[in-house]
Amino acid sequence: MKEYRWATLGCGVIANELAMAMEKHGRTLYAVGNRTHDKAVKFAKKYGIAKVYDDIHDIFYDDEVDIIYISTPHNTHISYLLEALKNGKHVLCEKSITLNSEELSKAVELAKQNNVVLAEAMTIYHMPLYKKLHDIVSSNKLGPLRFIQMNFGSYKEYDMANRFFNRNLAGGSLLDIGVYALSFVRWFMSEKPDQIVSQVKFAPTGVDEQAGILLMNSKQEMATISLSLHAKQPKRGMVSFDKGFIEIYEYPRAEKAVITYTEDNHQEVIEVGKTKDALYYEVLDMEKTISRESDEMHLDYTIDVMDIMTSIRNDWNMKYPEEE
Repeated sequence: MKEYRWATLGCGVIANELAMAMEKHGRTLYAVGNRTHDKAVKFAKKYGIAKVYDDIHDIFYDDEVDIIYISTPHNTHISYLLEALKNGKHVLCEKSITLNSEELSKAVELAKQNNVVLAEAMTIYHMPLYKKLHDIVSSNKLGPLRFIQMNFGSYKEYDMANRFFNRNLAGGSLLDIGVYALSFVRWFMSEKPDQIVSQVKFAPTGVDEQAGILLMNSKQEMATISLSLHAKQPKRGMVSFDKGFIEIYEYPRAEKAVITYTEDNHQEVIEVGKTKDALYYEVLDMEKTISRESDEMHLDYTIDVMDIMTSIRNDWNMKYPEEE
């Protein structure tokens, strides 16, 4: 397989994890761009990255760059996505990939026009554990899916300037943590949910602080999701089938699941992959997809999840400044 050159746009927590993941496997990011140039210089020095852009937009016009990883705030994604795709770059973008379905549709169309890969960096789609569980479910060993129950609760400092509560940075529970829960649901459901109801509690800034979501598709597979930014919950996913149920803790980068079988209550522990390699699994799957070895990025699921989140926020009449 070709050795692809990766550049990172942004040098925050996720970009550091990406650089460390590459380093661990004997690879180095080719270049870094950041709105604050000094931070990019320090980042490059830390990880031995050869190139730092003086102007952040130069990253899109560098012929040596194959893939750009975007890890800037949600509300900046679409402008960077469109510029990258227009210039023939493959793009792996942090979740949530865009603010809404309209933005995502523009990016998807541009990626098709320029014959490049656009994908969301959703760890759930790339962890070996979920691929193994997909095989088990597909074998019909557990029978038909009945119900999914999801929790994700953080306890963020109640500071309305914090990005999690900041409307101007596209804060709120749905785009920040709900996207994980919904991606988990979509992974296990056999088709997209078409019936959705929800309740929301808004933070003083007007973003969603807590939410409860109920979903069902035409096959009557159901899911409930509980989200909170200022009430701690376990990151727990439970998937119930006719012949047993699967429990997964710390599910965004999970390496372990427990299956309990209905008939006799015996348990099977599934352990595959490593949490600490989560970002490198994304890198490998992205490169497989670009090389046309196989399509591992599940853009169809990303589109479904964005449609759901857009529909829910429309029901809440919750808009970000860019949408007004």
